[in-house]
Amino acid sequence: MMLRKIFSTTVFIFFIQLGFSQSFNKIKLDHYLNELAENNKFMGSVAVLDNDKIIYTNSTGFSNIETQQRPNDKTTYGIGSISKVFTSVLILKAIEERKITLSTKLNEYFPSVKNSDKITIGNLLNHRSGIHNFTNDKDFLEWNTQKKSETEMLQIITNGGSDFEPDSKADYSNSNYILLSYILEKIYNQPYSNILSEKIIKKLGLRNTYFGNNINEINESFSYKFNESWIKQTQTNPSIPLGAGAIFSTPTDLTKFASALFNVKIISKQSLKSMIEMKDNFGYGIFEMLFKEKIGYGHRGGIDGFNSVFTYFPKEKISIAIISNGNNYDINSVLFVIENDVFK
Repeated sequence: MMLRKIFSTTVFIFFIQLGFSQSFNKIKLDHYLNELAENNKFMGSVAVLDNDKIIYTNSTGFSNIETQQRPNDKTTYGIGSISKVFTSVLILKAIEERKITLSTKLNEYFPSVKNSDKITIGNLLNHRSGIHNFTNDKDFLEWNTQKKSETEMLQIITNGGSDFEPDSKADYSNSNYILLSYILEKIYNQPYSNILSEKIIKKLGLRNTYFGNNINEINESFSYKFNESWIKQTQTNPSIPLGAGAIFSTPTDLTKFASALFNVKIISKQSLKSMIEMKDNFGYGIFEMLFKEKIGYGHRGGIDGFNSVFTYFPKEKISIAIISNGNNYDINSVLFVIENDVFK
């Protein structure tokens, strides 16, 4: 009880100090994040980018509790559904290259999926396909660590059927972006990992972003969940989420990716405009994320014990990214504190 009281008091004082600060205070933000870590509330990394310049980074907790390895700004984490932003960009790039269109029907690639003759690429991008989200199924965690082929995943998605008539409404479904990943592989006749690397990672020089996981890598973090102590989580096999959730990255790379995207360095201005056009609060792999009167765009992600969020504010040219490999505290509250400091 006493520890909780001290933690609450520290966070309250932090907010009071923010109210009277006149500039971005890195020391106070460091103190806040370190307090979270010391009270088993948060482990992970944070980055803030302003006009293409990284102005703040912090890494706290442990990337490997067993060896007491601490993270740094090169430590990579699973970004979960933030991967969908990368996949959306790759699809829009393929459209610019005239390899596919937003109105292309799913039955050109996967006729076995229910309503595939009505579902368009655009419907997949903004979650208006009606295709059932298989990660909601009760048995998902019984097989998510097993490698799956395209045939096996397609059967799982097909068996899930449809939850509503295509384009009648929007409902988030990982199945949409797994199908988009396979479509990219067919378009380019390459594995998703190669397409991602060639068209985004190498082009932007994202040195710590890649597809899949390899926990043996020295800078890759394990993920944890808290239940009286931090408990290491199993790893979802990357063959399952593909471009819906299997990318690893760092907050620094995510802010650089966001800046490049919104400064029209990956896709065209017209493609970006279509990407952020909201319909029932869904864009093409991206969401509107407001902070007070400021308009940002981004995505949240969660896979295994990893949780992540990134947002880019086009008018201010500021990007914020947070990736946690263990959190016992709402990551949106952490984002709010950072936004409050950056925009005060």
